[in-house]
Formats: sequence, C-alpha cells, structure tokens
Amino acid sequence: MTGAMVQDTQTGREAVPDTLRGTVDAPWRIGTRGSLLALTQAGHVRDALLAAGQQAELVIVKTAGDQSSAPVQTIGVGVFTAALRDELALGTVDIAVHSYKDLPTAQDPRFEIAAIPPRQDPRDALVARDGLVLGELPAGSKIGTSAPRRASQLLALGLGVEIVPLRGNLDTRISKVANGELDAVVVARAGLARINRLDVVTESLEPVQMLPAPAQGALAVECRSEDTELVTILSALDDAGTRAAITAERALLAELEAGCTAPIGALAEVVESLDDDGRVVDELSLRGCVAAIDGSDTIRASVVGSLADAAELGRALARELLELGARDLLSDPGDSTPVAEQSDDSSSNPSPMENIR
Repeated sequence: MTGAMVQDTQTGREAVPDTLRGTVDAPWRIGTRGSLLALTQAGHVRDALLAAGQQAELVIVKTAGDQSSAPVQTIGVGVFTAALRDELALGTVDIAVHSYKDLPTAQDPRFEIAAIPPRQDPRDALVARDGLVLGELPAGSKIGTSAPRRASQLLALGLGVEIVPLRGNLDTRISKVANGELDAVVVARAGLARINRLDVVTESLEPVQMLPAPAQGALAVECRSEDTELVTILSALDDAGTRAAITAERALLAELEAGCTAPIGALAEVVESLDDDGRVVDELSLRGCVAAIDGSDTIRASVVGSLADAAELGRALARELLELGARDLLSDPGDSTPVAEQSDDSSSNPSPMENIR
C-alpha cells in the first residue's frame, strides 16, 4: 500500500459493488486513525449511518505521523490525512473521517467532502494547574502548545509566559500538567469534548483572546467522488451553517497561504441580522487574524455577509488583512509551505482493534 498500513488482516470478502454496500454482509468501511479521539470522531459518523439504516464499521489505518516523534512542522502538513486518502483511493475503505483543519486547502478531484456535521465548540481551551485561568498564571509559567498560531497569540497577550513545544495525544498533553512538567497546555476544546474530558478545562479561551485555527472543531466526512450513491447517503449528515462557516474560514486560509508561514486564526459564525424590510435573516460573521511568530504584532479584521457568499467573504477578508499589513508578518515571501494547523491528536498509540462494528 502507498505509505500506509491498514491495521487488520482483511476480511477475505470478495469485492462488493457499492450498490450492495451498507448491508450486514458488506458494511461501509470507515477509515480512521487508531487514537481515542480519531476513533471517537469516526464512531459518531458510524453511529449516524447506523441510525439511518446503513451498516458501517471502522477500519484503523496507521499514518506516518503516528509513527514519528518529529515535530509536525518537520513531518509536513497533511501527514495525518494522506494515509487515509491513500486507502480511500485504493478502495480499502469507503469513507474517511478527518479533523477538517488537518486537510490541505487544495481540493483533490478524486474525493468529495460529502458531509460536514454540526461543529463542536471551536474555541481553544486552557488546562492549567490548580484550576487557574490564563490571567492568573504567574510570569514565567510554562505553557505547552504545538501550534505557532496559539504560541504567537499567547505571546501577544504580554503575560510573560514561556511557550514549550508539545506533541502527543490529548491524554499525554494533559498529563504533563498533572505531573508538574508544565503549568498549562492549550488544546482544542472540541477534542476534549469528544472524549468526555471537559472536566480538565480551566478556561475556554474567547476568540478576542485567541482566534481558533480555520475549521477547528469541524469534521470532514470524505468519500470517492465517483461513489455518487454514497455521496448522497453521507450528505444527510451535512450541516449547512457549519459548511458555510468552514468554507469561509478555509477560503481565507487559502488566500493567505501563498508564501505564508505566519500563524493564522479564523472563525466564522452564523448570526441573525435584519434586512432592509426589517425581517430577521441569517448572515455569516467572519473574523480573521495574522500574527507575528514572536507575538510582537497581530493584525485582525472582520466582515459580515451572506452565507451564499461564504467563499468570497473569506477571500475578501484575507485581502483586507494583507492591506492592513499582514504581508509584513510573512516569514518568507518565497515559501509556499501550507500553514494549515494540525490537530491536537498529532501522535497516538494505535489501538489493537481491527474492524470495529
């Protein structure tokens, strides 16, 4: 297989036409990484399919990122999704479930994001010793994070904290606070919610303090573009408001990405507004920021518009950020390395499970 290893011995089933899948004898195969968070996320999709009368099972796929201890920036953007996509292309699995912010912004014509389910709370969360909130941590406190976006926005707050690079699954990160190695860590609140660990959160960081990564808290349910029946089945899991928000945030990221390695935050939300006739209508509010790596400068802007214009809203806000000086924060104008931020599940101990019904 191309750079990936499916953690099962194959079932010995003969090839089954997609028109016969979704049955007890030929369930839809959902590819997932083997960590607790990934399994939980994929499990939500499996359960939704089961509730709709479609049989489905989880198939665990090991990725190069899971088997490496190198920093995410070293092993590359998309390492956690590439193996799943390889297996999808090979037909080993029928569906892949990703943390959406792990996906490259460039579209791959082989695949279709058939569903973006309702988003979890996209905010970042602080897990600190002694139940402290961010403003109560004394100067010199060690805060762990793997994300340049989080590090730069934390430094910009001027609290005098020390940023410590961090890798590992959520349990590993939380344990570094419990054992006294770190004073706090910052992770995605959505991940903690999905594994029922919100009890460890000492503060949910408001966007005015820290804008989340584009698409944070959202899942991408992907299948092969040619599997039109499956696209239709999965589309029932799609949430229109979440799709509009993610479309805007990802469009902003894509517009800034050419030559951009600066930390980028974005958050789009569906809000109620009044039209010219005084009627209540839904609009999309989008906030974005670009920060200097060392926290010395942060440029923010916002825009409001129609949900139907989500992609253009994202591109327009990116252009406004550039006009406000964001270009000066780009570390290397000639570097086209994508800056999509990886998930808080960047290392895992894969489960020994095989196909999981």
